[in-house]
Amino acid sequence: MKILLSAILISFLTSGCTKQQPMPTEPIIDRSTVSPNGERNFTYLALGDSYTIGESVKQAESFPYQLQSLLKTQGISIADPKIIAVTGWTTDELQAGIKKENLTGTYSFVTLLIGVNNQYRGYPINTYKKEFTELLQTAIAFAGGNKNKVFVVSIPDWGATPFGKNSGRNAQTIANEIDSFNAANQEITLSAGVNYTNITPASRNAATDLSLVASDGLHPSAKMYTEWATALLPKVANVSK
Repeated sequence: MKILLSAILISFLTSGCTKQQPMPTEPIIDRSTVSPNGERNFTYLALGDSYTIGESVKQAESFPYQLQSLLKTQGISIADPKIIAVTGWTTDELQAGIKKENLTGTYSFVTLLIGVNNQYRGYPINTYKKEFTELLQTAIAFAGGNKNKVFVVSIPDWGATPFGKNSGRNAQTIANEIDSFNAANQEITLSAGVNYTNITPASRNAATDLSLVASDGLHPSAKMYTEWATALLPKVANVSK
């Protein structure tokens, strides 16, 4: 049983690796538009992995789409999120994915959540620091160079989930490693003058509240994603008015 669970876990958290260092190189074009009634239609770029695409929940239940919905309730017109994320991606794979998209222009705001698969695969934290720093600068560039329009989200603790408990790994060890990766991305984020949202402590409530876990036993449920979107809402709304 443990072998089967580990195999499934690897399929969720891993994929091939490619080293790239993408940065927007095309002319800067503001992707936001103005509707006939004069209202600005904002745009949103979400960068990450399974936590960004909303693995095992409906698209509308992922945190980027829930954030879009919440913004609309505040009268903010916003297009569907442009999502660059794949389950299993590490920082280098996100870099490669961004380059492959060959995006042009800028977005009204950008979110970045990446690193759980670096931790899961046992990648060096120094490599993570370097690649996360590069990704953060890429995110800032896609926000038109405006740091106030970039929002980093911390890595949740997958060790608190049923899958984590059955993975054969020590939950405390996972928690300690997740904390180390988050300490790194938080320091880099705040040093760059970018907003940081720490959802990790709340993600650990999954250990006692299964309603926070999706049907696969590993990823967040719509309920947990609602918590993330709600935490981001006032910050994003502030720069979208």
